Amino acid sequence: MRLPPRAGLLRLLRAGLGSRPVSYVQGQSPEPRIREYFYYIDHQGQLFLDDAKVKNFITCFKDKQFLVFFFKQVKKNQSGRYEQEFPYISPCGRERNFIRCDDLPIVFTQLLRDEGPDNERLSFCGGGDRLTIKFEPEKLVMLPENGRVYHPAPEKAGGVGLVKSALAFELSSFFEYREGPSSPPTHFQWNSRRYSLTNELLPLLSVEKEM
Repeated sequence: MRLPPRAGLLRLLRAGLGSRPVSYVQGQSPEPRIREYFYYIDHQGQLFLDDAKVKNFITCFKDKQFLVFFFKQVKKNQSGRYEQEFPYISPCGRERNFIRCDDLPIVFTQLLRDEGPDNERLSFCGGGDRLTIKFEPEKLVMLPENGRVYHPAPEKAGGVGLVKSALAFELSSFFEYREGPSSPPTHFQWNSRRYSLTNELLPLLSVEKEM
């Protein structure tokens, strides 16, 4: 993985109200031949250096090869370092790429349609057709408290991912509500089929939100 710029910049991160600041230096070497970098993923699935002062489309990483490699390695941080502040990690050889995020590290950005309705796939985090997972309509979950939509994600990355707001808006018209829109949807109409929503992601979401 190529070396990110501004490797010598010191960052003080306050993980939460009342918690002590956590310091790091991009590219720091806590032990011989080990380098550590720190990243942030927003709710649109854009990847940034964590200490970037401005986070928008101009400053996010866009190189598809880099994004594909980075997100294929994402998993929960069990390294013993920065586990509370950066709950995910993308290891690359002797590099430790620590990740924190606005919501979840996997954000679905596109619905790709191959031949036939059963070949639909969700693409995530800017990877196009090289970062995808099978679309399973019955496993969609919408949280009424914030309107965000979630879908199964690679298991090692936590098993659940956020659907980008623009895509979630497109899908929202296909939800059915038994007790009104203030309650969770119960069914999803898609490709002339009516799916009963399983809500099996709710326990995973509870775990991930506590991290």
